[in-house]
Amino acid sequence: QVQVVESGGGLVPPGGSLRLSCVASGSIVRFFVGWYRQSPGKEREFLAIITADSITNYADSVEGRFTISRDNAKNTVYLQMDSLKPEDTAVYYCNALNQYNSRENYWGQGTQVTVSS
Repeated sequence: QVQVVESGGGLVPPGGSLRLSCVASGSIVRFFVGWYRQSPGKEREFLAIITADSITNYADSVEGRFTISRDNAKNTVYLQMDSLKPEDTAVYYCNALNQYNSRENYWGQGTQVTVSS
């Protein structure tokens, strides 16, 4: 079983940047890894995903502002967030899904991102 832990959240002014990290307790070479977020009263929202071959896909709401990347040697996936807006305020979650075994589907506990002046 793999555990994933998010970090890097915090308070940032509008227009600022943050880099979130998702660190896994084991190898993620076979995993798709995605980032999601959830605001109070809203459903969890897909943001970005990276495949084992580093193919990426983004939600329209973050395309061009957020960048997902992975470092398999460090069992880590990053989410670089630029040009942050107040509406980006949410708890951000990492998800790791084994591309060969959908039963291996792991979520982290989340990290809070607050965009405010």
